[in-house]
Amino acid sequence: MTAIEAASVAEQLAAVSAAAWDHISVALTRLTGDRELAEDCVQDAFARALVRWPVDGVPGKPMAWLMTTARNRAMDRARRALVEAEKLRLIAREAARDQPELVPEAEVITDDRLELMFACAHPALPIEAQVALGLSALTGLPTGEIADAFLVTERTMRQRLFRAKQRLRRVGAPFLPHDQDLPRRLPAILHVLYLMFNAGYEGIGVDGPVRPSMLEEALRLGRLLVDLVPGEPEAIGLLALMLLHDARRGARGLEPDFVALPQQDRSRWDLTEIAEGIALADRAARAGRVGPFQVRAAIAACHDRASADADTDWWRISRLFGQLARLDTFASVIPCQSLAVGRADSPEVGLLIVAEPPAVKSQEAPPAPPATASGTMRPAIRYQLLPGIRGHLLRLSGLLAQSADAYREALDAAGSIAQYRAELLGPRASFESS
Repeated sequence: MTAIEAASVAEQLAAVSAAAWDHISVALTRLTGDRELAEDCVQDAFARALVRWPVDGVPGKPMAWLMTTARNRAMDRARRALVEAEKLRLIAREAARDQPELVPEAEVITDDRLELMFACAHPALPIEAQVALGLSALTGLPTGEIADAFLVTERTMRQRLFRAKQRLRRVGAPFLPHDQDLPRRLPAILHVLYLMFNAGYEGIGVDGPVRPSMLEEALRLGRLLVDLVPGEPEAIGLLALMLLHDARRGARGLEPDFVALPQQDRSRWDLTEIAEGIALADRAARAGRVGPFQVRAAIAACHDRASADADTDWWRISRLFGQLARLDTFASVIPCQSLAVGRADSPEVGLLIVAEPPAVKSQEAPPAPPATASGTMRPAIRYQLLPGIRGHLLRLSGLLAQSADAYREALDAAGSIAQYRAELLGPRASFESS
């Protein structure tokens, strides 16, 4: 085969990889119960394709060829490593069958990913590790960006993911949960979807502030989750929250022309999504078991119901943030509450909520509070945007020198995403995303 023909084969393989990699990786993970083994086998299959396809020609069904090769590789690896007899019998039984026709990705991969989310939310792990592992498995986000979502360093996140994988290997428990175990794993699933949606809604980098594919994936999985557990109001509340924010996507603009919530052209909001989100929020509220995602959805509904920023019911939003602060320890709640109170009452009253305690810099940071009863993750000790929001309220209060000090503190403490917001988007961007 000529060099040009070989390059053509490589291009065809690259075109297949976008659709095939995740599909095969998820299928093998379900089959073997070992995500790292699955990814290694998929990589081996693609490497073998680069060797064989230039010689044998591109197969008629490239994805099926890659699936078979990766699965056979997994079987060989399982034999050599002497994995559990039950897992080996399962792989052998699947490999012995005739090659099935692959179901189109749209009909298969979403269900597979939902199962993978529940698998990562293993009760042997702390909830922070469950969520981090789920994000890593499902989104393909760089470890540094996952670390930003948790307000920790990239090194800390790498260690957290490594320990989580080691722990799952040691416990040797069933990879996928039984039906009765679903409620125990639900809190982590909700947070994975919430952070996945935020990564799509606010992500930075080469894809710009909005990643449509990640948003659509989060919404699709959210709908599947509500169908799976229709009696769980927090799952319904999360889906409502995502819809109510996604409805504003068309008015937010793209990098570098981000448009903050108060300046958005509300005629560009998706009224169908708003109506569906409000209906879901009302449905969740009727269950009588209030939770953080339901309250966040109610806050988003207040914004979406207002025909203009001046018409926003800030008194109700400030009360809802007060309720959320009692339910949720997530780091952004208090700063956002202060901004809402600042709009409902005055910047001076909002400042009382985020006022820095005396001599805080000379004291050791107190230990983080435990997870809430609803399974909310612990916040970071020092939330980078807190001094930035304090600076915003100080500026509105006319205390310009103190405001400048607070802004400098925010920039010094900021991680990559927080610094991006502080420099380019301004403090209101964090409020819109809550």
